[in-house]
Amino acid sequence: MDFEENNNLSRSPEPVPGPAQNQPAAKPRKKRTGWRVFWGIVLAMSVLANILLFVMLITVVAVFATGRRGVFTEEVIKEGPRTNKIAVINVQGIIDDKQARDVFSQLKTARKDKWVKGLIIRVNSPGGLVSSSDQIYNELLRYRSETEKPVVAFMQGIAASGGYYTSVGCDKIIAEPTVITGSVGVIMGYLVLQELLEEKLGIQPIIEKSGLKKDWPSSFQMPTEEQRQYLQDKLIRPAYERFVQVVADGRGELSLDEVKALADGSIYSTAEALEEKMIDGIGYIDDVIEEILAMAEIEKARVVEYCRPFSFSDFITSRRQNTLAIDRDVLYELGRPRLLYLWDRY
Repeated sequence: MDFEENNNLSRSPEPVPGPAQNQPAAKPRKKRTGWRVFWGIVLAMSVLANILLFVMLITVVAVFATGRRGVFTEEVIKEGPRTNKIAVINVQGIIDDKQARDVFSQLKTARKDKWVKGLIIRVNSPGGLVSSSDQIYNELLRYRSETEKPVVAFMQGIAASGGYYTSVGCDKIIAEPTVITGSVGVIMGYLVLQELLEEKLGIQPIIEKSGLKKDWPSSFQMPTEEQRQYLQDKLIRPAYERFVQVVADGRGELSLDEVKALADGSIYSTAEALEEKMIDGIGYIDDVIEEILAMAEIEKARVVEYCRPFSFSDFITSRRQNTLAIDRDVLYELGRPRLLYLWDRY
């Protein structure tokens, strides 16, 4: 009995028939794949948006840090219709390669703007490098020839030597009553370090050259009369003759001999310059605008000045300029002769 009872107990109880027996087996719950796809798309778009924002941020920082070359903003000097513009281009300070490039960029901007009807070249400069002055002059002639639009020079403060050289590339010249102009001529200077090196520092320069004139002029010896005449013939006179010819070409009222009589390096007041036919009139910016309107045969125009947007590189450059740094290039610049259309007061 005990054995049978144990066997009965060990057997599994038979299922009792009832409602639960008739129900089908439970199916596994379906995974919500639609939501997963949706959130995957959202995540991917978020990543792409962040990448795009990062690239835009890098671009903005790069533009702000370096500035966009050849891009200028327009500052309105006088209101008028947008379809008629007079653009003001500045030649300010010492004329060097950077100044020339800046003027080229502004002229390029004016060429692209079909609404520009004329240019005012505002000059406030004592001059500068011969080559840079000539480049600006030539570019003004090319602009006038290609566009056939009026270009008027407006002198303010100082427009001497290279400043006057660039001005004669315009159709007309108008100067403020207090302007200093003229100084038609060439100047060149360089440092002679012979006494400093040999007597003060005990340094003896050794120069090996292929020909007698290879190092003329030299910073390591005083020039002889032969060397001075050589510089006159090779540098000073050709640059001077070029200046005189440019003035004669630009000022049709003056003959070549009359220009030579004025071209002894003298400076002239506005009244003297007008009397000598070096300029066409005396006035202010409003007078120049009226002149341009008459030449362009329009009644009204918006007058704008091209300005380069400030960039972080400008800030860095200004900080560097305030720091005295002498390197090989600076020493070379100090020692080499520089041929200048420059009023020597500067």
